[in-house]
Amino acid sequence: MSDYINYKIWTVCMVQDGEKILLLDRQHDDFKGFIPPGGKVEFPESIIDSAIREVKEETGLEVSNLIFKGLYEYVNPVAKDRYMIFNYITYDFKGELLEDSPEGKVAWINIKDAYNLPMQKSIQRRFPLFFEDGTFEIQVEWNDEENKEGKVLIRNT
Repeated sequence: MSDYINYKIWTVCMVQDGEKILLLDRQHDDFKGFIPPGGKVEFPESIIDSAIREVKEETGLEVSNLIFKGLYEYVNPVAKDRYMIFNYITYDFKGELLEDSPEGKVAWINIKDAYNLPMQKSIQRRFPLFFEDGTFEIQVEWNDEENKEGKVLIRNT
């Protein structure tokens, strides 16, 4: 049996302006709902550079001074997959929003209203943690046999 583990690294960057956050209303493929900008880290770019690039590509904004908020990961012990999502927040941005984002309609939404929007479970689970002090780690173990989430571990520091 091989000890090889397949790592996939992603980023998410919440952009906040006062009481509003920037979200994308994503309506394509199987990952529908309101999401913060983010995406796959391209090798060999750094994780922070990836977060900055993804925000620019998906929203048109240039962000800076990213603050690390936490790690969200899916692990599949059977397939030996580990998906790691590095989560950031920033209050520093410039530029104009894209009229036609490749990931969905871009909108500034009041934080308290965002809790009532349709979101994927993974986004809902970490959404409030962006606005709390400290960092978080969430690990979801995938149940390969039942093709659904299994054990969920949430830590806040």
